[in-house]
Amino acid sequence: MSTNENTASVRTMAADPERVDLHVVSGFVQPGAKVLDVGCGDGTLLAMLQDEKQVEARGIEIAQARVNNCVARGLSVIQGDADNDLAVYPENAFDFAILSQTIQATRNPRIVLESLLRIGRKAIVSIPNFGHWRIRSQLTTGGRMPVNENLPYSWYDTPNIHFCTIRDFTELVAAVDATVERSVTLYGRKGHLPQSTPLAIRNLIGNQAVFLLSGGKA
Repeated sequence: MSTNENTASVRTMAADPERVDLHVVSGFVQPGAKVLDVGCGDGTLLAMLQDEKQVEARGIEIAQARVNNCVARGLSVIQGDADNDLAVYPENAFDFAILSQTIQATRNPRIVLESLLRIGRKAIVSIPNFGHWRIRSQLTTGGRMPVNENLPYSWYDTPNIHFCTIRDFTELVAAVDATVERSVTLYGRKGHLPQSTPLAIRNLIGNQAVFLLSGGKA
């Protein structure tokens, strides 16, 4: 399987009703907005946004089979990937550019983030947190790369090529001169930590986090 095909597989979890992050993402999107979902997988988020927010939804997905499935569901999705195909979109083409559980699987996360901030008036990014205490514990006590429900791949077949923590991502946001307008850190099955929670705590107990971003370098 190619790296790009592996990248697409990150979003297979979108069909999982336990994908609480998708509901957080939806909560950040304004009704009727123009939305681009990058790495849209099976189209679950796009369909959710169309049904709940009546958005004008577009998607990009690397795997042709998933593109075909999305189109069969009536979703406007084209084949493409975050690393190569965002450059063709003009500035502020969308109200929201979304990248859900995918940035760690891109080759150039900084460039991808800058592209999202350029083509969207707002960017929404969700990430798995490699700084979670269980992962730290597994590395320390077991001496092996961890495998869990949020990072379900073995080291040799993972699509995730740039592991990061919540702290790492917030530093990247600062490096591209963007602003975190809102963020939610998820823990356990459905627990939420607000942005006001100290970063060290969010970085320690959060399974994943969702960020609403604005600004960025031109």
